[in-house]
Amino acid sequence: MPRTLAVANQKGGVAKTTTVASLGAALVELGQRVLLVDLDPQACLTFSLGTDPEDLDRSIHHVLLGGEKARDVLVSTDEGPDLLPATIELATAEVRLAAESGPEQMVRTALRPLRSAYDWIVIDCPPTLGLLTVNGLSAASDVLIPLQCETLAHRGVGQLLDTIHDVQRLTNPDLRILGVLPTLYDGRTTHARAVLETIADTYSLTVLAPSIPKSIRFAEAPAIGNTILTTASTTAGAKAYRALAAAMV
Repeated sequence: MPRTLAVANQKGGVAKTTTVASLGAALVELGQRVLLVDLDPQACLTFSLGTDPEDLDRSIHHVLLGGEKARDVLVSTDEGPDLLPATIELATAEVRLAAESGPEQMVRTALRPLRSAYDWIVIDCPPTLGLLTVNGLSAASDVLIPLQCETLAHRGVGQLLDTIHDVQRLTNPDLRILGVLPTLYDGRTTHARAVLETIADTYSLTVLAPSIPKSIRFAEAPAIGNTILTTASTTAGAKAYRALAAAMV
């Protein structure tokens, strides 16, 4: 059975999608079979990996609500992971899912036929605490929380943990919190180090290592349709994601 990792944080701009894409590529480099799942209606993961969402006729929206099989919607990526893509149509999914029976389990059900084909399934949850994120958490074995080390970025961690605990209690009792991944990190600043210590002390969460350094290379990579592992493979950011993947395998 694959490990299914939900990458979640309701705050945007914390390198959540970058983490999904880069970690997925790093796991493939280690010989792992990887599926990436875009649950964000903004479809940033889909675009970042070289697929224009506007060119797609089918996406995970059609798997969840249109009767399509997930295997028929998969697209390949240059760096190896398969992708279950998203389109803007997913923005209407939460309202429609709420009318379904067992709406928080729709993603788990959709992914079940694919599980034997992969070692890892990594889910990019949207920057909300709504039904799509709950679906991602309900389908996962582990959750990773990317966190920008700034005061405003960590204020919502408690709300996210409340949601995770609700999922553990109601739909997925085996869900584990893998830890917090410091992103956009500048260890030279006292502020960044203090925020990191506050998270560890306040929420009793494991802080994953290495921290992901701030770099313009991360912003440049999506324009090429690849991750930093291809576009800037020897940089500190690429090395950090490779080290994280190696520690997880």
